[in-house]
Amino acid sequence: MTDFTFWMTVIIFSATILAVVTGIIDSSVAAVLGVLAMVWLGTMSESEAFNAVDWNVMAILVSIWIIAGYLGKTGIPEWLSVKALALSRGNGALLIVILSLLAGIISLVVDNVVVILMMAPVAIPIVRHLNQPLTPVILMIGFSSNFMGTALLLGDLPPQMLHSVSGVEFMEFIWQDGRPSSFPILMITFALTLSVMYFFGFRRLATGAGGSDLKDSEGAANQTIQASIPDKLFATIVVSGFFATIIAMALREHLGFQLGFIALTGAMVLILVVEGMGHRIRKPEFEEILQELDWRAIFFYIGLFALVGGFEKTHLLQQLADYLAPLFQENIIAGASLLYWVTVPIVGIVEHDAYILTFLYMIRDLGEQGVEAWPLYWMLVWSGTLGSNLTIAGAPALYVALNIVEREEKRKVPIKEFFKWSVTFTLAASLICFVLGMLVWVVPFAQ
Repeated sequence: MTDFTFWMTVIIFSATILAVVTGIIDSSVAAVLGVLAMVWLGTMSESEAFNAVDWNVMAILVSIWIIAGYLGKTGIPEWLSVKALALSRGNGALLIVILSLLAGIISLVVDNVVVILMMAPVAIPIVRHLNQPLTPVILMIGFSSNFMGTALLLGDLPPQMLHSVSGVEFMEFIWQDGRPSSFPILMITFALTLSVMYFFGFRRLATGAGGSDLKDSEGAANQTIQASIPDKLFATIVVSGFFATIIAMALREHLGFQLGFIALTGAMVLILVVEGMGHRIRKPEFEEILQELDWRAIFFYIGLFALVGGFEKTHLLQQLADYLAPLFQENIIAGASLLYWVTVPIVGIVEHDAYILTFLYMIRDLGEQGVEAWPLYWMLVWSGTLGSNLTIAGAPALYVALNIVEREEKRKVPIKEFFKWSVTFTLAASLICFVLGMLVWVVPFAQ
C-alpha cells in the first residue's frame, strides 16, 4: 500500500465514521459509500470487500429478525404486558420495573429495536390508565432492551461480531473457561440496576390511578388492549419454532453447522409451516414480515464489516495493538480498567457497533502477542453496550424510544429530562458490571 493509499484510506474511514456519528447522511448510505470509495481507491478489491463481510452473522441477524417478526404478531407481548399490570397491582413504580425486566428478557433473543416496537404500543395505554408519566416508562424499555442484547449470542450485533472475531459459541455466553460469562453477569447487573432505578428514581412516582384497585386496573387495560392470545395454534407454532432454533444454535458444535445456517434453517422451516397452514390459522402475510425488517440496518452492518476490513489493510490496528501490548502484559487490571472506562463515554456519542467491531480486531491482535484476550473481549462488549445508553447517538434503539415518547406526548423531551434517566441508568449499570467483570474475569488473570 502506497503512502497516498494509506492516508486516503484513513481519511475515508474517519470521514465515514464521522458521518455515521453525526447523522449528516443516513448511516447505511455512509457505510456503503465508504466501502465503494475504498474499492475505487484500491485499498481492497471488490472481492475482498465482499469477503470481509461475515455473512454468517448477517444470516443470524436476518433469520432471528424474521422469527421475531412472527413472534410479535402472536399477541404474546400484549398478553405479557397485561400480566405485568396485574403483577404490579397498580403500582406505577413497580410496573416500570416489571416492563423493563420483560423488555430486557425478550431482548436476549430479539433485536432491541424490535422489542421497543413490540412493547411500547402495549405499555402506553396501561401507563396512561395509571396516570403515570410516559417518558420514564418508554425510555426504560429502550434502555433495558439495549442493555440485555449482549447477554446471549442472538439479541444484538455486538455478541454476533464477537462470535465472528473470536469464534465464541452460544453456550460460552453462559459459562466459559470455568467461570460465568456474559449472561449471568449481565443478568445480575440488570437486576441490581433496576433496583437502583426503583429506589432512586421510580419510588416517588404515584402508586396508582386515582386510588383504583387491581380489578379496576385490569378491567380498564383489557378494554384498551387484547389481553388474550388471538390464535393459540399460531402462537404455539411460532414459539416452538423459536425455541427449536435457539436449542439447535446452542448445539452448534455437535451439529457441525454454522450458526447462520442453523438460524436460517429455523426461519425457513417456520415460514413453510406457517404458510402451509393457510387459512387454518390467523397469520400475517409473509410480505408484511419482510417489510418490517430493518433493511437500512442490514445494509449498514454489511457496509460496516467491509469498511473495517478495508481499514485493517492499513495495519493501524496492528500497530495500536503493538503499542498497547506491554501495558496489558504488565498490568491487565490497569489495561482492562482503562479500556472499559474509555469505552463507556465514547460509545455514548459514537455508534457503538462500529466502535466495538474496530476494537475487537485490535484485541484479537493483542491475543496473538500473548495478551489474555478474553478478559478484554468481555470488558469491551459490556462497556460498549452499557455506555451506549447514554445518548441516542450511541444506540439507535433509544432514538426509536424517544420518537415514540415525543409523538405520544406531542412535545419535545428536554435533554435534561432525558439525561435524568439515561445518566443514572448508564452509570449504575456500568459501575456494577465493572465490579463483577473485574472480579470474575480480570483479577483471576492478573494472579
